[in-house]
Amino acid sequence: MNQNSYKSLLLNLSDLSRWLMPVFIVWVLISIGLGWVVKSILILIVAVTLLPVIGFFGLRWWLSRNLIVDQCPVCSYELTGLNQTQLQCPSCGEPLMGDKDHFVRLTPPGTIDIDAIEVSAKVIEESK
Repeated sequence: MNQNSYKSLLLNLSDLSRWLMPVFIVWVLISIGLGWVVKSILILIVAVTLLPVIGFFGLRWWLSRNLIVDQCPVCSYELTGLNQTQLQCPSCGEPLMGDKDHFVRLTPPGTIDIDAIEVSAKVIEESK
């Protein structure tokens, strides 16, 4: 018996199995139905393309409602912050709170906040 014929038979069977396996997989998928595969791939493609676009415009909408660009009430330094969040002015170190469209000072309870008015000596003499 020729040993080469046995090796060639094994090679032929391995080549045949390379072709039979994909044919078998395609046959099984066709018998089950490929509609669900196509639909799931299309849904995945649509989700991958639309979700970043929706996320981008959603983030822009949220930022337009919650981003505050205003001046510090203490030193008039222009800064940016989020609505209803606390931050510290980088210029004067004053703790601030974003409230609607402007910044307000955070003061401890019981603190009275006043505005100083400069009065000239001439006004003091006239009032006497």
